[in-house]
Amino acid sequence: MVRLSQVRGKGPTPAARGAHDGGWAPAVVRCGLYAEGARWNAGPMRKLVYGMNVSLDGYIAAPGGDISWGGPPSDELFQWWLDQERASGLTLYGRRLWETMSPYWPTADQEPGATPAEIEFARNWRETPKVVFSSTLRGPLEWNTRLVKGHAAAEIARLRAEDGAPMTIGGATLAAAAMRAGLIDEYMLATYPVLLGSGTPFFTALDSWVTLDLIETRTFPDGVVLTRYETRR
Repeated sequence: MVRLSQVRGKGPTPAARGAHDGGWAPAVVRCGLYAEGARWNAGPMRKLVYGMNVSLDGYIAAPGGDISWGGPPSDELFQWWLDQERASGLTLYGRRLWETMSPYWPTADQEPGATPAEIEFARNWRETPKVVFSSTLRGPLEWNTRLVKGHAAAEIARLRAEDGAPMTIGGATLAAAAMRAGLIDEYMLATYPVLLGSGTPFFTALDSWVTLDLIETRTFPDGVVLTRYETRR
């Protein structure tokens, strides 16, 4: 899902997800990831994509949850993220990310000076089905959103086994649960040229190796380098 940054000082914007069909650079990258139990289903299923803004040393937020280091994205980068959101058929949120997104995006298209891309993102956000995983929130939730209080990995595996458009996951804690269960099919990292030293890591601590294939790399005018990896099954 989803790392956040500020757009022109107005509110949170997405930083991840979906599929992009340009700039392919085939390669093989071996990364220190391990899927516990490797519970991968056979047959038709929807892809699960995890993507966020990341510092050069691998953090999605500085200590205290500070994400100001990302700054406002360029118009080109924002449009790229919008394209990813439009390709997604279902969005999975952890509680913290939901509480960041839900106060702003339902009405962001009504903000003075909203750009066409921001207006489209707000409309797409309202219309896209969403699932929020939390043991503390109370339902029902608005904006085409369902609340799940049970075991996150089990519900994510059930959703992933369905046929349909890709689904995206946002929030480090929720993504970590899916990562440990071997459920993430694609990783997208928008890497900013900044070192944080510590904070919330993009990758969770795992026990062994998983092989990833590098399927895209792209550099944006503001120095952000986008990379996409698929999990080799």
